[in-house]
Amino acid sequence: MRLLGVLGGMSWTSTEAYYRLLNLGVGERLGGLHSARIVLHSVDFDEIAVRQHAGDWEGTAQVLAEAAAGLAAAGADGLLLATNTMHKVADVVQEASGLELLHIADATAAAISARGLTRVGLLATAFTMEETFYVERLARHGIEALVPDPVGRADVHRVIYDELVRDVVRPESRERYREVMADLVGRGAEGMILGCTEVGLLVGPDDTTVPTFDTCRLHAAAAVDWMLAETSA
Repeated sequence: MRLLGVLGGMSWTSTEAYYRLLNLGVGERLGGLHSARIVLHSVDFDEIAVRQHAGDWEGTAQVLAEAAAGLAAAGADGLLLATNTMHKVADVVQEASGLELLHIADATAAAISARGLTRVGLLATAFTMEETFYVERLARHGIEALVPDPVGRADVHRVIYDELVRDVVRPESRERYREVMADLVGRGAEGMILGCTEVGLLVGPDDTTVPTFDTCRLHAAAAVDWMLAETSA
């Protein structure tokens, strides 16, 4: 089994989910008492979030690049960046580590394409919804991402940073997300990307009329495939 370097802590709530999904996936595939071979670096999210909102992407890249280089030094064979938003600096992080990076948008796009869909809604941080690094990556796979209107984007972003990253789940926030998703479906979305790794803590398949694509789950499943590729060959 390949050793996976996980760069997490963005936030700890989703990193906790990743750890569980990775180990469950390996256990289901191999049976017995098998679990995932992981080396984890969990950053202090406050340091990252402050720089995100200040527009200091170079600073966030430096923090993550140093952590990724440490994972490589610890013997990791590949790198999983356990967040959607920080894939904005994925190229810098990958270069610093010298490791193969399992891109979250690629794993998500593969699942969407497998369902034959080409137009999907995107619920994520404002950075992921409003900047080009994520939607353009999806577009390379022939997938168009629809984002909420400005008010919807602000509400989705607020719930992520004020609630979900703190492990707070509120019924009224779930209802607001349902409204935003219904609007996206009304605009032609054939599916819904839960495009922040915490969003799956709040909503899922029962909250919309179209298929959902939980990026945390899809990314973890792709990582399990990667870890076991040599074992399965």
